[in-house]
Amino acid sequence: MSRNFELLHEAGRVQELLRQRVVEQAGPAPVLLVPGTPSVHIDGVAREEVSKLVQRLFFAPSPQRPRQVVFCGTEPGNGSSWMAARAADLLAAQVPGAVCVVDCDLQSPSLHREFKVQNQFGLADALVGMESIRQYVQQLSRPNLWLLSSGMVTDKSRQLLTMEPMRRRLLELRAEFDYVLLDVTALSVANDCSVLGNWCDGITLVLKANSSSRKGARQALKDLQEANAPVLGAVLNQRTFPIPEGIYKRL
Repeated sequence: MSRNFELLHEAGRVQELLRQRVVEQAGPAPVLLVPGTPSVHIDGVAREEVSKLVQRLFFAPSPQRPRQVVFCGTEPGNGSSWMAARAADLLAAQVPGAVCVVDCDLQSPSLHREFKVQNQFGLADALVGMESIRQYVQQLSRPNLWLLSSGMVTDKSRQLLTMEPMRRRLLELRAEFDYVLLDVTALSVANDCSVLGNWCDGITLVLKANSSSRKGARQALKDLQEANAPVLGAVLNQRTFPIPEGIYKRL
């Protein structure tokens, strides 16, 4: 089965997700290919859908395009890390600017595994350290793609994730990188998404096809609205197609 998803709604219309309506995909944005091999594997329909997601989030005609976006699952296992990693990789392939993907899931970090790199120094260390944020990131196979892994997580670093040290690090990341994508602990586990979403440009909720309930999605949306956290849209992950992929691509 194809691992797939689509962007369902933009801010202000996510409520319609609960009535199972899907907006049309935006047209393709100009692609500026950046040299370098992909950092993560993705092909077929999945690649096309992630590209559309990237275009919808970062290239939509708007006076204030988002530069710092939170990816957060409504429940664990929805594929937030998988999605954030591949969205960052394809975004880096389409822009000349620097892209950084950040593992803010200090409960269950996994972005370093998506990119198959070591996780010895990262965000948790930056939250208690004083060095420039550039000292904590590692460059990936694309020359303009960087990873800030979780690092060596402690109880103190988990607490600081939603406090002033993290807000200062986000400001530093915004100054150092053109785009920042954050993978955050699922909403059903912690409220990190609400806090970080308010400090960033918005949140992309990650739902899992044939798994996420409408009740859970409603509650997640309600919690974010009560926290005044901006929701950019919702993504349906691991959507399958009733027709073969080859035929679907020609439709």
